[in-house]
Amino acid sequence: MGFLSEPFIFFLYLLVFSNLKLIIPVAESATDATSLVYKGCAKQTFSDPTGVYSQSLSALFGSLVQQSTKARFFKTNSGSGQTTISGLFQCRGDLSNSDCYTCVSKLPQMVDNLCGKTIAARVQLIGCYMLYEISGFAQISGMEMLYKTCGGTNIAGSGFEERRDTAFTVLENGVVSGHGFYTTNYQQVYVLGQCQGDVGDSDCGECMKSAVQRAQVECGSSISGQIYLHKCFVSYSYYPNGVPRRSSSSQSSSSSSSSSSGSNTGKTVAIILGGAAGVGFLVIFLLFARNLMKKHDDY
Repeated sequence: MGFLSEPFIFFLYLLVFSNLKLIIPVAESATDATSLVYKGCAKQTFSDPTGVYSQSLSALFGSLVQQSTKARFFKTNSGSGQTTISGLFQCRGDLSNSDCYTCVSKLPQMVDNLCGKTIAARVQLIGCYMLYEISGFAQISGMEMLYKTCGGTNIAGSGFEERRDTAFTVLENGVVSGHGFYTTNYQQVYVLGQCQGDVGDSDCGECMKSAVQRAQVECGSSISGQIYLHKCFVSYSYYPNGVPRRSSSSQSSSSSSSSSSGSNTGKTVAIILGGAAGVGFLVIFLLFARNLMKKHDDY
């Protein structure tokens, strides 16, 4: 076949198709927004011989789910007098309306399965949460810690805690300027914070500061952590190989700006590899045509 042997052509095939595998977009294995984080159920159940509480609760859930198609936070009441039930839902600030609805629509059944007919309940998923309280339920402080989880891997002495704390400082300021939601990354540390939708900017800042302090104390040098207070939550993760690109149908401006450099790098690599694949295809096509012409001349 002239100056190129068949084994070399085979090598070109391998080279081109291995590059193609690199440039074909691979869907990110994003954590399912509807995965359960924790549940909080009051110990006391309500007596409901006439079904009035059940009707009010069902109406409340229906209203919350309906509103989740157009809002990421909604708070309302159902019933009247002693049978009044107040409730709310909130979605993570970077979820689209459709993703928010998908998340919230799963909560009523989960609340019933996990807590039954308790006088108050809260179920937190990764992407959203819902809570309700029957009239007269004792209120708790917005700073009270409801749940925490810390990664099992510790990396003390690597400079990680300094980078995480710098990211936390940016987060504390960003949540206030972002009116309740902010996410960013700093030197391989990804942080996210959110306050309940009816909390003012000043109180949100105080709540976030408390959540950050809890994360520092409770999780120490853990590679990741989540702290849920009554009125806000914070989460962080350390990625030694770089914070992965996050794809969402509705990104916050802070998240988009913080990940823009990474996505631009990926685009550049894809363009280079795509060009190499294109050249490879051209070479193979020409060699194939040359081979056909040679066989034709041999006859």
